[in-house]
Amino acid sequence: FYKSPSPEADPYVKVGDKVKNDSIVCILEAMKLFNEIQAEVSGEIIEILAEDGQLVEYGQPLFKVK
Repeated sequence: FYKSPSPEADPYVKVGDKVKNDSIVCILEAMKLFNEIQAEVSGEIIEILAEDGQLVEYGQPLFKVK
């Protein structure tokens, strides 16, 4: 799980940001491929549930959106 496209770049989203269903919210690395992840819902980010660089599992919630 990566919050930004590079270590020196700003995060895609932070708590309080408004997102649309097609907004890019993070990057996930799988089998050496980096995949941009879309929000899939519209709303406000109220919590980020993963830390930058953390290993995450398939189906694991990454954000809370209101």
